[in-house]
Amino acid sequence: MLSIDDFKKITLDDKKIFDKHYDKYPPTHSDNVFTTLISWMDYRKYKYTFHKDSIIIMSEFNNQVRFRPPIGKKKKEVFDELLEISKKQQSIIPFGFIDSETKKWLSKSYPKIKVTPDRDFFEYVYLSSDLADLNGSDYKKIRNRLNKFTKKNQFIVETIDEENMGEIKKFLKRWCLWKDCESDKLLEYEKKAVFYSINNFFELDLSGIFIRIDDSIEAISVFERMNQDTAVIHYEKGTPHYDGIYKAINKEAAILLQNNFSFINREADMGIPGLRRAKLSYSPHHMIKIYYLNKDNL
Repeated sequence: MLSIDDFKKITLDDKKIFDKHYDKYPPTHSDNVFTTLISWMDYRKYKYTFHKDSIIIMSEFNNQVRFRPPIGKKKKEVFDELLEISKKQQSIIPFGFIDSETKKWLSKSYPKIKVTPDRDFFEYVYLSSDLADLNGSDYKKIRNRLNKFTKKNQFIVETIDEENMGEIKKFLKRWCLWKDCESDKLLEYEKKAVFYSINNFFELDLSGIFIRIDDSIEAISVFERMNQDTAVIHYEKGTPHYDGIYKAINKEAAILLQNNFSFINREADMGIPGLRRAKLSYSPHHMIKIYYLNKDNL
C-alpha cells in the first residue's frame, strides 16, 4: 500500500531513473521535466516514489502537500491509493497538475470527482517555425521592435559551452543586480533555480545560446528536449539596456530549435499579467491545460 513515507527527496543522481522512465512516458508539462524539479527544489521541496511502474511526484509549499498523477500506464489501483493519501492531507489542494488526458480518464473512472482548471499554469506551445520566421500580421509589432534592435546593434550569437560558462555566470550575477533579486522572495528562488541549472548545465543535458554585443554577453536562452517533437525554453534573461533584446534571443533560439523540434514550449505565465500579455502576443499554437482537485472534491 502506498504511503507518504515512500516518497524521497529528489537528487541529481535520480536523473538516470527519470530519463529511463521518460523514454517511455515523456512529460507533457514542463513542471514534470527533471531540470525543473531539481532546480526548484528549494521552492517546492519535491519528492518522488517509483511505485508499480509509475513515478509519482509530490511537492510541499507553505506546509501544503500536493501530489501529481502517476506518470506511467494508468492503473486504477494506483490512483485509488494516491487519492486515499491525498484525502488525508490538510492541504486545500492536495492533488494537481492533472493533464487533459488524465482528466478524461479520471472522469470515466471516478464520475463524481470534479476537477478545476489551473489557468495560471497552462503552458504556451508555439510552432518553432512561427517563432523563427515571425511572418504575418500577428507578428507585425514584434518585427518592428526587433528591426529597431537589429538596426541599432551589431551582435553575434554563440552557443553556451564549457569555455564561456564563466562569462555566463558573470552575466547572471549582473542580471540579478538589475532585477534586485534579494528584494523579492520569488526572485530569490528563481536565482537559486537558475544558478543550480547553470552549475549543473552539462549534467542536466541542457543547451543554450547567448547574444554578444561589443564583446559582452547581453542575453541568454537555456533549453532542452522535452519530448520527441517539443523543446522547452527554461528561461531567457536579457540586459535592460537594449530594447528588443528579448525579441532577438527568442527568435535566435527558435531558428536553432526548429531544426529538430516542431514545437517550442515556453512554459506558463503564473498569472502575471505582463507575462501573460507577452506570451499571448506570440500567438501560441495551443495551450497545455492542467487541472487540480480541491480537498472537498475528494
